[in-house]
This record gives sequence, structure tokens and C-alpha cells, in this order.
Amino acid sequence: MAEQQSTEYSAADEKADMAHNEDAQAHIDAEKLKHADLAARILGDKQVVVTPEDNKRILQKTDSIILVILCWVYFLQILDKSVLGYSAVFGLQTDTHLVGSQYSLIGSVGYFGQIGILPFMTYIMVRVPPRILMPILVFCWGASLTGMAGAKDYGGLIAARFLLGLFEAGCLPLFTLITMSWYRRAEQPMRVAAFYGTNGFSTIIGSALAFGLGHIQSSVLHSYQIIFLFFGLITVISAFPILWKLDNSIGEARFLSEEDRLKGIERLRANQQGTGTTEFKWHQALECLLEPKTYLFFIMTFLLNVAASVANTFGPLIVAGLGFDPYTSSLLNMPFGAVQLITIFVSSWAAYNFKNKGYILIIICLPVILGTGLLYGLGRTSNLNGALLFAYYIIGFTFGGNPLIVAWIAANTAGHTKKSTVMTCYQIASSVGNVVGPLMFNSADKPYYKNGLKGTMSCFCILFVVYILQILNLMYLNKQKEKQRVANGKPAKLRDLSMMKHFEQANDHTLASAEAGHHAHLGDQAFLDMTDQENDEFVYVL
Repeated sequence: MAEQQSTEYSAADEKADMAHNEDAQAHIDAEKLKHADLAARILGDKQVVVTPEDNKRILQKTDSIILVILCWVYFLQILDKSVLGYSAVFGLQTDTHLVGSQYSLIGSVGYFGQIGILPFMTYIMVRVPPRILMPILVFCWGASLTGMAGAKDYGGLIAARFLLGLFEAGCLPLFTLITMSWYRRAEQPMRVAAFYGTNGFSTIIGSALAFGLGHIQSSVLHSYQIIFLFFGLITVISAFPILWKLDNSIGEARFLSEEDRLKGIERLRANQQGTGTTEFKWHQALECLLEPKTYLFFIMTFLLNVAASVANTFGPLIVAGLGFDPYTSSLLNMPFGAVQLITIFVSSWAAYNFKNKGYILIIICLPVILGTGLLYGLGRTSNLNGALLFAYYIIGFTFGGNPLIVAWIAANTAGHTKKSTVMTCYQIASSVGNVVGPLMFNSADKPYYKNGLKGTMSCFCILFVVYILQILNLMYLNKQKEKQRVANGKPAKLRDLSMMKHFEQANDHTLASAEAGHHAHLGDQAFLDMTDQENDEFVYVL
């Protein structure tokens, strides 16, 4: 890949940079450079000047291509995942003769598919370029959803739903890797919020579309089959423009000029996270699996997604249980989507402005505990419908948690294989949570679903404590980093430019190097594909 990239430079450029790059090789270890990011091979030790205007222009161009793709694909994923709930309102259970917990198992089986494939996805996401991997996943899960329209019984539905989950497995981990590789750490929460915010938007649009599609009268197709066909075919078609427009990394971005590619790499230097490589490094995967912070992220993700499953699978049924007809139930689910959307963007905006994610996650736990408590404690009489809808809607605060956890993980992990591994752990935790959540809700408990609501409320009380533990853990890790830097002859405290609201060029601080009398600079390690443990200049974000 490095050889392909080098052909893009003119002979004149290569001559102009030759002397500089030779000097770069002098104090960047040759073996490290061999296993570094493409960005390190392009820049060497060269630090390109990036003005605030350059930064703004590159960011806007990146958003117009990369972020638009992420938002559209994530919108489709949430829409396709939630379509089961919409279909249930329009007779899916009756028309396919589902009994007992079969509907719950159909809601969960896709996550079993994800759990099975995700360990392999860790390797695939590093080895297969995003431009190839993403369209394949989108096409295959769209085809699986389309196939659900042909399912006429429990066996057919569960098989198609399993495949749907299997191909959706890499979506969020891949998106997070892309976000870390294209954006500064300060920019990441709002970009994660942008694509994750389509969660709420898809609830609004999906509810409205299901309402319209449910009115189509057909002697051949049931209402739920029409819904599956419509959403599935949109997803299949979307795979082709994604293949056309997506790029693998900022160093290969076709929508940027050659000069802007260099500046695009430079503006990410302060992240200390690199821009990606196709070499899978087993020691990075092992490091990830031995860290306490990985398991704290795993636990919080699991607990949060147990609650999220309430909305995705049983939300429409909870509203229907209040006594409304199917069409009204679909429309009453739209405000829930608005709550999701508002919460995601407000919480991410707060994370951006206050440079903190842990404390904000603690705060948004509280409305969910209140909402589940009200749904658990209140009756189901018509004069309580307003209070019950309010309680259901504030459970939507749950969805402000996942994008912040994703951004929190992204900000605190370096090393491409390690990033892939930790995001796979995240997705496994999410999948397990989404398996457990629906199983807590049994149709025999309707319309109260008290066992499920009690379990959900308990999860959030525990989650509150786990957030606090992770904050304390990251504080400890930053103290350890300070000691590591001092031992290596560097300042104990570093100004984290990656978390500045406005772009600021990294200063070229020269440090005496113990290696053969050479000199090193702060930021030299940024593109060497080092993990956050290995890189003494890495700063953890609370």
C-alpha cells in the first residue's frame, strides 16, 4: 500500500523531501516505521503547517463525504433492526402463527449471529479496507431483510433475522474505526452523535413509513411483508453508491488534493492514535483483553443495551398495550424518536464543550431510572396514559449513552488492532445486552412487563456505579502516564491539543534522545501505530 501511495507523488516532490526523510529515518526506529501507519510513511518526520482555515476546509470536505456515508448507513441499520417492532404492530405474530416467546427469540437471534462472527470481525476489519468491507456488509444485510418478506413461519423468520444480525455485526465497530482515523478527538463525539443520532431519526421516519405502508391493501402480501421488502431493497441499492464514494483513509482520500491529504494527516497528529494500517498485531489484541478499562467498557455497554432493547423490540408493543390501535401506536412512537435525537445531540454537545464524557453519562442515567420506575409502578388505566407515555419517552435518554460510550472508547484507545479489538468487545457486549433484554420481557407479562422493567431499572443502577469506577480508573492511568513521561525525559503534563475546540498546530518541541545522540520531537510517535499503553505521550480522556 505504501508503494502505491508513493507513486502519487511527483519526482520533484520526492527529490525535495529526500533529504528530510533521510533525517526522519535517523531518529525514528526503522523497525517501528516498517510497522507504522501509512501516514508515517508518507510524512516521515515532516510536520506540515496546517492553518485554522486549512483545518476547517478539510473538516468540511471530510464531513460532506465520510460523515454523510456513515449517517446514511447507520440510519439504514437502525431502521432495518427496528422494522421487526413495526411489523409486530401490523400482524406479524398473528400472520406467521408465533406463540409464547418465539417473537422474543426472533428479536434476539440476530445478536447471536453477531456474537458468533464478531471475533473474526476483529481480524477482518484490520485486514479488509473499509471501502470494500462496508458495501459488502450493507448489501448482505439488505438482502437478508428482503428475504424476511418471504418468511411465512417462525423458522423462516428466525433464519433471515440471524443472517441480518450476522452482516450488521461489523457496522458500529467499523464506523468507530473510521471516525478515529478521520477526525480529531475533540471532533469525534459530535460525529459519533451525527450517525448515532439517526437512531432517533430512523424511529421517526420508520414509524411514519410503517404507518403508510401498513395501509397498503394487497391480496398477495401481508402488511409486514410489504414493510420488509421496502426497507430491505433500499438497503441493497445503497451498497453501490457507498462503494463508489468511500475512501480507505485520509492519506488516500480522492476528494482531497495531494496537499490537503498531507495536511489532513497532520491535523490528526495530536490524537496520538494513528490513521490505520492493514497489519494485524496480536500483541495489541492481547493488551486490549488484559486491561481493566476494556472490561469496564464491556460491562457498561452490556447494561446499557439491555435497556435499549426495551425500546427497539418492545417499545411499540408497550405503547400498543396502552389501548391504542396499531396506526396510533406507530405515530405515538415518533416522539420517542425525537427524545432520542435530542438527547444524543445535547449530551454529545456537552461532551464536546466540557471535554468530559463520564460525568455526562452519569447524569443521563437518572431519567431512565425514573422512567422504568414509573412504568413498573403505575397501572394501565386510560387516565394514566399521559404519565405512562411520559415514562416511556424518557427511557429514550438511554440512547444518549451509547454514542458517548463509543466516543469514550475511541478517545481512550490507540493502536489499530487494539482499536478493532476493543470495538469488537463493545459490539459483543451490545449484542449480549440485546439478547438478554428481550428475554426479560415475556408476552405472558403484558401489558405490565414488570419483570423486564424491574431488570432494566436494576441494570441502570449498577451502570451508575460502573461509570464512576471507569472515571477513577482513567484518572489513575493518567497519573501513570505522567510518571512514564518524566522517566523518559519528557514533561509530566502535556497540553492535549486533540481535545481543543479549535484546531491548534502542534508545537515542534525538540527533546534530547538517548539513541545515538539524535533528537526526537513530541508527536513523533503519533503515526507509529503504538497503543495507548506503549505511547508515553497519550493522554486519557475522562
